[in-house]
Amino acid sequence: MARSSTGTAAPRISPIDPRDLDDWTPAPGDVLTGDRIEGKRIDVFDVAGERLPDLELEECVVDTLRADGADLRGLRIRGSVVEALDAPVLRASSSAWREVRIAGGRVGSAELYDATLNGVEFVGMKLGFLDLRGSTLTDVVFRDCVVDELDIADARLLRIAFDGTRIRSAEGTNTRIEHVDLRTADLDRVERLEGFRGATIGADQLFALAPLLAAQAGYRVD
Repeated sequence: MARSSTGTAAPRISPIDPRDLDDWTPAPGDVLTGDRIEGKRIDVFDVAGERLPDLELEECVVDTLRADGADLRGLRIRGSVVEALDAPVLRASSSAWREVRIAGGRVGSAELYDATLNGVEFVGMKLGFLDLRGSTLTDVVFRDCVVDELDIADARLLRIAFDGTRIRSAEGTNTRIEHVDLRTADLDRVERLEGFRGATIGADQLFALAPLLAAQAGYRVD
């Protein structure tokens, strides 16, 4: 397990490269509640507006996942790559993500509360509101993303990094944080950081964030 000079452990991310996949183009009605999809390469997986709780996706590659307004509660996705996620509203509470890479896309509101994310990488994504209340995140990387609002109340974060990611607001109480690394995050436009108490920041960031941190602690700087 990699560690920095401060003792902050880096996320453990394994390469994800599903092999021997069958090309599949799902037609309307092909996917039902609780279905298990395994070993497929899908060009466009359009489930927008569908009711598909407890759907399972294992060792698949999806070029474009369209999931606006879909009911994906209890989603299980493992060993898979999604090249682009398009979901103005993503509803996937109580879902489980294990060894997954989301390589791009845009999500306006992501309802991922009470979810479990393990070995997950988000790359180049635009995330408006990310609701992770009560979720458990282990070995997760946000790389070159934009996160406007992050709610991590009652969540547990272990070995999380925000490489090159711009964060505007992180809120939440009772958040348990271990080895959360913000040193390579873009915090220039941050407005709130209460949810990240216990995270690691750099000395240069501390200088820039001093007025914000003082205000959040209730100090008046004169």
